[in-house]
Amino acid sequence: MEVKTSLLDNMIGVGDMVLLEPLSEDSFIENLKNRFDHNEIYTYIGSVVISMNPYKSLPIYTAEKVEEYRNRNFYELSPHIYALADEAYRSLRHQDKDQCILITGESGAGKTEASKFVMSYVAAVCGKGQEVNKVKEQLLQSNPVLEAFGNAKTVRNDNSSRFGKYMDIEFDFKGDPLGGVISNYLLEKSRVVKQPRGERNFHIFYQLLSGASENTLKKLKLDRDFSKYNYLSLDSATVNGLDDAACFRTVRNAMQIVGFMEDEVQSVLELVAAVLKLGNIEFKPESRVNGFDESRVKDKNDLKEMCELLGIEQSVLERAFSFRTVEAKMEKVSTTLNVAQAYYARDALAKNLYSRLFSWLVNRINESIKAQTKSRKKVMGVLDIYGFEIFEDNSFEQFIINYCNEKLQQIFIELTLREEQEEYVREGIEWTNIEYFNNAIICDLIENNKNGILAMLDEECLRPGTVTDETFLDKLNTVCAEHQHFESRLSKNSKFLTDHSLPHNCFRIQHYAGKVLYRVEGFVDKNNDLLYRDLSQAMYKASHSLIKLLFPEGNPTKVNLKRPPTAGFQFRASVGTLMKNLLTKNPNYIRCIKPNDKKAPHIFTESLVCHQVRYLGLMENVRVRRAGYAFRQPYEPCLERYKMLCKQTWPHWRGPAREGVEVFLKDLQVSVEEFAYGRSKIFIRNPRTLFFLEEKRRQCLEDLATLIQKIYRGWKCRTQFQLLKKSQVVVAAWYRRYAQQKKYQNIRCSALVVQSFIRGWKARKVLRELKYKKRCEEAVTTISAYWHGTQARRELKHLKEEARRKNAIAVIWAYWLGLKVRREYRKFFRANAGKKIYDFTIQKIMQKYFLGFKKTMPSMSPIDKSWPARPYGFLDGTHQELRRMFHLWRCKKYRSQFTMEKKATYDEKLAASELFKDKKALYPNSVGQPFKGDYLEITKNPKYQKLNSLVDDKVLLADVVSKINRANGKGAPRLFLLTKKNVVLADQKTGQVKASVPLPDLSSVSVSTQNDGFFALKLKEGATSAAKGDFLLSSDRLIEIITKLHRTGAASADRNRIKIDISDEFLVLFKQDKVCVKFIQGAPKNGNGVACKRKNNRLLEVSVP
Repeated sequence: MEVKTSLLDNMIGVGDMVLLEPLSEDSFIENLKNRFDHNEIYTYIGSVVISMNPYKSLPIYTAEKVEEYRNRNFYELSPHIYALADEAYRSLRHQDKDQCILITGESGAGKTEASKFVMSYVAAVCGKGQEVNKVKEQLLQSNPVLEAFGNAKTVRNDNSSRFGKYMDIEFDFKGDPLGGVISNYLLEKSRVVKQPRGERNFHIFYQLLSGASENTLKKLKLDRDFSKYNYLSLDSATVNGLDDAACFRTVRNAMQIVGFMEDEVQSVLELVAAVLKLGNIEFKPESRVNGFDESRVKDKNDLKEMCELLGIEQSVLERAFSFRTVEAKMEKVSTTLNVAQAYYARDALAKNLYSRLFSWLVNRINESIKAQTKSRKKVMGVLDIYGFEIFEDNSFEQFIINYCNEKLQQIFIELTLREEQEEYVREGIEWTNIEYFNNAIICDLIENNKNGILAMLDEECLRPGTVTDETFLDKLNTVCAEHQHFESRLSKNSKFLTDHSLPHNCFRIQHYAGKVLYRVEGFVDKNNDLLYRDLSQAMYKASHSLIKLLFPEGNPTKVNLKRPPTAGFQFRASVGTLMKNLLTKNPNYIRCIKPNDKKAPHIFTESLVCHQVRYLGLMENVRVRRAGYAFRQPYEPCLERYKMLCKQTWPHWRGPAREGVEVFLKDLQVSVEEFAYGRSKIFIRNPRTLFFLEEKRRQCLEDLATLIQKIYRGWKCRTQFQLLKKSQVVVAAWYRRYAQQKKYQNIRCSALVVQSFIRGWKARKVLRELKYKKRCEEAVTTISAYWHGTQARRELKHLKEEARRKNAIAVIWAYWLGLKVRREYRKFFRANAGKKIYDFTIQKIMQKYFLGFKKTMPSMSPIDKSWPARPYGFLDGTHQELRRMFHLWRCKKYRSQFTMEKKATYDEKLAASELFKDKKALYPNSVGQPFKGDYLEITKNPKYQKLNSLVDDKVLLADVVSKINRANGKGAPRLFLLTKKNVVLADQKTGQVKASVPLPDLSSVSVSTQNDGFFALKLKEGATSAAKGDFLLSSDRLIEIITKLHRTGAASADRNRIKIDISDEFLVLFKQDKVCVKFIQGAPKNGNGVACKRKNNRLLEVSVP
C-alpha cells in the first residue's frame, strides 16, 4: 500500500505558518529564510500560498510532481503551487464553483512564472483528446506571444510584465477546457519611446532583430545593429541568460499554434519594423514668412521606408508631422508644428501604433481560443498583473500600477481578513477581533469620484485654459492637503514644508506597501493620451491591411468631435470591472515575495522580505487563521455531502439541515472542540477533522459502490437465470415436438415398408404363375422355329456349293492377268528409280528449308541486316532473292506506318543526304537532329507578334543566325525567316525587318566542306534586293536551313532550283566589292570554335578547328 507523505512529515521548518510556534515577525521571517535556504520556496498560510522567487530553475515541476499532487487534499503533501492549482481545479469540477487565482507581489517576485505553473498544471490534469489537447496547447502558447510584445527587462526583473493580464479559462461539465478569454490592462506604452537607464524596450524588438532571417529583415528594411535605432536602449541591449534569437523562433511557432495566418504574422512584423523606423525620423526647424518656425523632416530615407512598409503616401505623413488641424463645430483651423511638437507627435504615433497593435493581438488570440460551444461553462480565472513598483523616478504609469495593486490588496483584505471576522460575528461564533490595516482609505483617495486624484486629473485635463502639471499639483495640494496618506511640500500641511526629501514638483502617497514619491511631470499629457487627428487620418489612408483596423477614428466620413476618454478614466473602469469579476468567483491566493534586489539565487535580504510581509498583511492573515476555523460550509450542502456517514440521515433526512448535521457529527463522535454551529453554517476548526470526514465519506462511498455493484450483479444474474430458464423451456418444447415428429415418421416408414414387402410378395407370386403359363405357350413356337431354321440352312448350303463351282474359272483367270501386269511394271520401275528418288529428296529439302524460316526469320526493323545462313550451296541464288524480297516487304510495311509529317521530315532528311553526304563535314552531326523548323515559335511568342503580322505566308523556318560583318568578321544576331516566297532577316531585339529577299532573286548558296556553319546567300545581278550585295551568315542549323531553302526553290514551277556550291573558297559580293571567303584548318583559340578574321579588304579567313 502506498504511504502518503503528510504536511508534517520530513518538513523543513514549518510548512503552514498557522502551525508556527511562537508566532512573531522574527520567527515568521526566520521560517521563510530556513525554507528558502533549503530550496523550499512554497509555504502555506491556511489556504494562501507564499511563493519565494528562487531566481533559478528547480526540479519541482516535473510530470512526476504533477501526478504526485493530483487529486490530493490541500494539506496532504508538502506546500506547492500545484496543491493550490489542484484544489481550485477540483472545486471547479466537483463543486461547480467558479474559481480565480490571484497572484500578487512586487515586480520581480515571480508572478508571471507562477501563472505559467498554474496553467501548465491545469493543462496536465484535465482531460485528453485531440480537440482538448489543441485547446490546451493554444492556451499555453498564448503566453510566449503576449510576453514577447508586453514584457521587458527592468532593473528589478529581466522579464517584467508591462501590462496586466487576466485570463478566464472555460471548462465543460467534465472539467475539460473549452477555451479562454484574455483581458489586458494598461500597457506601458511610454516604454516604446523611452526607457530608464539599465532597462530595455519590449522584447519583440530585440527578438526580431536577432532572430529573423536575412531575407525577412530585407523585406522589413531592417538591420541587425541595435545602435541604428533611437528607440532601443544600448546599455542593456543584451540580457544574460536570454537568447533573443531562440525566443523569436519560439514566438513564431507559438503564433502558428495559436492560429495566426502567415500574412497576419507578416503584417504584425511590418508594424513592429515601422515603429523602429518611426523612432529614427528627426526634424529640423524652418522659418516661415509669418515668423513662426515650422518642422521639417531631416533625412527622409527612414520616413520613405516606413511609408513603404505601411503603404502610406510619404507626402501625407510628412504634412501630418508639420501641421495640425483643429476642428470646432463647423470651423477648421490649421496650425504649424514646431520641432518639439513634431517630436511629440512622432512619439505619440509610435506609442499609439504599438499599443493598438498589442490590443489587436489580444483580440486576435481571443478569437482563436474562445469556446466554440454556447453551453453553460465553468470558469477559472488567472490574474497576472504588474506588481507594486517603487522606482527612483515614479510617474503616471507607476501611479496607475500601484492603484491597481491597492485594489487587489483591498480585495484580499475584504475576502481574507475583514470578511472572515465579519462572518464569525454574523454567524454568532465567539471571536476576539484582530486589528489589521484596511487600505480602503487609500483607494478612496485615488478613485473617489469627486475628490479622488484620478477625478481631479480628468477634471484638469478637460478644463479650458492653460493646463499644466503644476496646475494639477496645485489642485491636489488644495483638495488633499489634510488627507493622512497624501504628502506634498506645497500643501497647506505645515509639517511637510521643511521636508527636503520631498521636491516641489512631486507628491507622495503612503500606500499599503510603503511611501511612493511621484513626479508630477507628464501626468497631464499621459492621461490625455492625445494623438493628433491628422496622424489618425494619415494612418487610415494606408493600404496596409492592419492599419485601417487600428485607426478607425481616422475615417473622414466618421469624424467624432467628442473628446476621447482619458487613460486614467479607462483604467479605473477596467479595474472596476475586474474587481466585480473577481468578487463573483471563489478566490485562491498566491502571495509572491522577492528575496533580494540583485536577481541572484541563494541571497535572502531580511529587511526587504520583512517589508513585503508587512505590507502584504501576512502576519494578520496568520493570526486570523490561527484564531478562527479552517473550514466552514452551509448546513444544506454539508448535510448533502456527509449524510451517508450516519444511518439516521441516510438516505433522506426529513428535519432541518442543522439537526441533521448535529446527528451525524454526534454519531461520528467528533470532539465538540473541533467544530462550532453558526446560524447558517457549520465551522470546523482543524483541517484534520475535515480530512477525517472526507476519509469516512470516501470509505462510505466505496461501501455504497460495493452495495450498488452487489445489487446490480444480483439483478444481472437473476435476469440471466430467468432468461436461461425461459430459453430451456422453449428448447425443451421444440425438442419434444421434434422427437414426436421423428417417431411418427419412423412408424409411418415402417408401415410402408411392411406394406411394400407384402405387395411385392403377392406380385412376384402372380408373376411366377404368368411366366410359367407363357413359357409353356412359347415352347411350341420355339421348337417349330428351330425345325424351320434347320431346313433353311441345309438348302442354303447346297446353293453355295453350286455357286462356288461356277466362279472358280473366272477367279483363276483374274489372278493370271494380275501376275502378268506385275511382271511388266517391275521392269519399268527399275529403269527410272534414281530420278524419282532425287526428285523426292529435293522436294523434302525445299520443304524443310521453307519451314525453317518460321523460326529463323529476322525482326521487322529495316535497319536489321541479319539473315539466316543458307543450309545448302545450291540454294544461294534463292536465298539472296528471298532476302531481297523480305527486305523490300518489311520496308513497305515500315513506310505504311508513317504520318504525313513524318514522311515530310524523312523527305527533308533524304534531300539533305543527297546534298551534303560525303561533301560537308557538318552533315553527320545533323543526321540525329530532327528538323523542327520554327525554333522561335513565332506564332505563339507575343514578342514577335508584330513581325509575324508583317509576314504574309506561312513561316517554314524561324531561327537566330549571325550576320557576318565584312569590316571585322564579327557576327550580329538576326532573326532568319523562310517562307514559300521570301527570305526575311530581322533585328532580334526589336523585331524590325532588316532585309526581305524574294526566292527568285537567289541565284545560289555557297558553303564550305568544313565543320562550320557559314553560308552565303548570293543574289542575282540586277535584282532589286541585290543593292546591298550578298549575305554572309552563320548558323548551327546550316544543314536544315540550306535543305529547306533548296526544297522550297525546287517546289515552285515558276523558278529554277537554287544551286548549292560546296567549296572552301568562294566569292561574296558586298555592295560593289567582291570579297573572298577562305576556310582553313586551325587550332581553337581561348576555348572558342570557328573564328572569322579579316585579312585585308578582299579576304575573310575562317579558321575551323
